Amino acid sequence: MTVEESITRRPTRQVMVGNVPVGGGAPVSIQSMTNTLTADVSATVAQIRALEDAGCDIVRVAVPDMYSAEAVKRIREQIRIPLVADIHFDYRLALKAMENGADKIRINPGTIGSRDKVREVVRMASERCIPIRIGVNSGSLEKQLLEKYGGVCAEALAESAENHAAFLEDLGFSDIVISIKSSDVVMSYKAYRIISQKTDYPLHIGITEAGTPYRGTIKSAVGIGALLLNGIGDTLRVSLTGDPVGEVRAAKEILRSCGLYSKGTQFISCPTCGRTGIDLVRIATEVEKALEGVDKPIKVAVMGCEVNGPGEARDADIGIAGGKGFAVLFQKGRIIRRVDEDKIVEALIQAVKEF
Repeated sequence: MTVEESITRRPTRQVMVGNVPVGGGAPVSIQSMTNTLTADVSATVAQIRALEDAGCDIVRVAVPDMYSAEAVKRIREQIRIPLVADIHFDYRLALKAMENGADKIRINPGTIGSRDKVREVVRMASERCIPIRIGVNSGSLEKQLLEKYGGVCAEALAESAENHAAFLEDLGFSDIVISIKSSDVVMSYKAYRIISQKTDYPLHIGITEAGTPYRGTIKSAVGIGALLLNGIGDTLRVSLTGDPVGEVRAAKEILRSCGLYSKGTQFISCPTCGRTGIDLVRIATEVEKALEGVDKPIKVAVMGCEVNGPGEARDADIGIAGGKGFAVLFQKGRIIRRVDEDKIVEALIQAVKEF
């Protein structure tokens, strides 16, 4: 049984974010967020196009002021993927962003203001068939919940999201996506487990403020991966401090590791040991880089010796098993030829192109 076959995904209703379905059995979509000034349209569009090329499905922009809300229209006209407007504090920014073509808005109803202001946002979203993501973060919990639970905890996060969803439901709105994020991996995991048992709304998962690429990727892989393997999660973002393209690459690898992403190459390489007779670190690094632009759904293996190498290489679509100064090239379990060390990368990439 494969990993993908062993995962039973939590059934949810489906919402449409532009032309991307979220929930309802649709593939888990990858999101990221720009870190440019949204009002700088050219810089923001350039970053979104880089995210599109990297495989991002949905992109979010911060809308902290009316200049940014006005920019949404020009940005939306120049990109291919759905655009989400991230709103805090001023409900008028949500209204303007929706008027200007946002495909979805992300709000924390607790920071928007009065119920009447939230009602205005919901009214326009309903009229324009624009979904709303209720985004609850550990840093912005309501005072009454902090007092009730004695501080931030998984139960408080889940209850906050549940209360906000209930309010939107009371207004007759159900085109909802829920996220409940914390920088604490265990707290996030528990909160998502709780909310997944109380609602069938699609869930946007992630570990907020996870950190720099090294630490943040590890924390995200643990938290997001644990949820996905439990069937929880309909769309996700890996939050990293740095170039958001790195978020998309990390998200794809997390999904691929869970058997939930079939695009592009699956790359495996051994850690090397004293039996390795070729410069496998260099070879693996060069091959991995060369495969970045390859969108074929194939498995490539770079193995260093005769212990696990032949078996892993045979299991891959294309692979090499190293010897002393050479490697054996495999394709679908069949030995193709022997390759000298200085020709391994070239031969392997050529075999991938021809596969």
